[in-house]
Amino acid sequence: MQTNNFKFSIPRWNELPDIELYLDQVVTFIHKYLSNYIYEKEEKENKLLTKTMINNYVKQKIIEAPIKKKYNKNNIAYLFVICILKQVYSISDIDKLIKLALETSPIDKAYNSFCDALENSINLTFNGKKILPEESPTPNQYILFNVVQTFASKLYVEKNFLGN
Repeated sequence: MQTNNFKFSIPRWNELPDIELYLDQVVTFIHKYLSNYIYEKEEKENKLLTKTMINNYVKQKIIEAPIKKKYNKNNIAYLFVICILKQVYSISDIDKLIKLALETSPIDKAYNSFCDALENSINLTFNGKKILPEESPTPNQYILFNVVQTFASKLYVEKNFLGN
């Protein structure tokens, strides 16, 4: 088993911009954090995030429409989750998973829980450690554990075997 000092980190709720961003700024902001982890494929439809993708997520009501062409913290948090999870789940499944998370927590807490679980899962996976859900997790916590572990496993294989 190959292990290394791979370190994955994404911004927490309080690190997301407090000012609203235009579409180009949102794309740039998310690329800054995720482009080192999520590999851009050559085909356009596999890009990490484009303006067209964001517009489609708005049309599909996955994220709220921007106000005066500006995207807020909620939009940005949604887009981080979408960009990560679309590597392993369909957009309709991601929509269901986000709604499930928001049933029991406000968006800031749900987003931070996602970030914490994801980083923990990835960092343990890359360092060859056994990953276990917390003891007696709620059904939603167990789903979150499995969701992030799916992405962590895919990222590990891509980075260490497929050479992406």
